[in-house]
Amino acid sequence: QVQLVESGGGSVQAGGSLRLSCAASGYTGSSYCMGWFRQAPGKEREGVAAIGSDGSTRYADSVKGRFTISQDNAKNTLYLQMNSLKPEDTAMYYCAADPRFSGYSGSWCYRRGNDFDYWGQGTQVTVSS
Repeated sequence: QVQLVESGGGSVQAGGSLRLSCAASGYTGSSYCMGWFRQAPGKEREGVAAIGSDGSTRYADSVKGRFTISQDNAKNTLYLQMNSLKPEDTAMYYCAADPRFSGYSGSWCYRRGNDFDYWGQGTQVTVSS
């Protein structure tokens, strides 16, 4: 079992920055796939970024160069630094993970995001123009 708790969402103006955090607990084994996803009203959930066991990362084209996913293994925390935010980034952001998926790259994790077993409750990000 993995518990995920997101924080750091809020309201910002376009061009601003936010850093999301996801505190993970309940599993202390090898590193595994983790990622950030988002869902805007009336739209399907989409992958934002993922990080693999080897530390490699993969981003959605829409956020490349603006968002950075990272993790602090000592703190069991996943981060998403979001810069140059745009109104179209407005969404509920979710952290997700799956200990079954250990030993895979960030690209692999990104493709399998919808199969992750564990999800946080979400944190709202609103970007105004």
